[in-house]
Amino acid sequence: MAGPVQSIERAAAILRLLASGSRRLGLGEVASSLGLAKGTAHGILRTLQHVDFVEQDPATGKYQLGAALLHLGTSYLDVNELRSRSINWADALAARSGEAVRLGAPLEGKVLVIHHVFRPDDTLQTLDVGALLPLHASSLGKVLLAFGVTPLDPVMDAEPEAYTRHTLVHPEELDRALGEIREVGWGAEVQEMSMGEAGIAAPIRGQGGLVVGAIGVSGAVERICDTEGRPLPALITVLREAARAISRDLGAARW
Repeated sequence: MAGPVQSIERAAAILRLLASGSRRLGLGEVASSLGLAKGTAHGILRTLQHVDFVEQDPATGKYQLGAALLHLGTSYLDVNELRSRSINWADALAARSGEAVRLGAPLEGKVLVIHHVFRPDDTLQTLDVGALLPLHASSLGKVLLAFGVTPLDPVMDAEPEAYTRHTLVHPEELDRALGEIREVGWGAEVQEMSMGEAGIAAPIRGQGGLVVGAIGVSGAVERICDTEGRPLPALITVLREAARAISRDLGAARW
């Protein structure tokens, strides 16, 4: 069998590098980050730019992902069965809860947000579709960990980051939290990724009852939780109803 094509591997590495940060990168930064000669990196970037996978800022000369590549990503999400079967239920959940709703699926040791419904009010909000969330510090991620969708060991081996003083970073604490999630059927994060923010999530199951993703509600901690920092029972109820409805559409038996 033919081996991998080096130029394609390098192009993929450049695209991953540009996707991993929130800022544009210059030619030198791309080359040094990937251990490439500047000439090699420049040739690949020019080719990617030619097919609109990469864009160059005319003022700074720095590079970012291009519109064509982002369109491909969106097209993938549009045909993803989990997302397509969840959209209507996610919209209804946002309306019932009054909060933002996100759908998550595992991707390379993180949670990929595959759908995001804005909180139904007039406040300024940012679309999170395509964002990668930490497994250990998000309610979506903890649900995926708890039900074995993604393994826990790599998370702990990487020494999970403490985003706030509430983030669970010790194995014993995280193990205990995941056990509780399996027992009650839903998970929460209260100021673990961002102070003042909280979220709850429930598993989405496919055929055979296997967990394939998670759906969550998130917002200001005072709206998600009571004065003791416990998620509101009414929100948990509507969340779990939505998760069950999506699971039935995906072919899971009732549970």
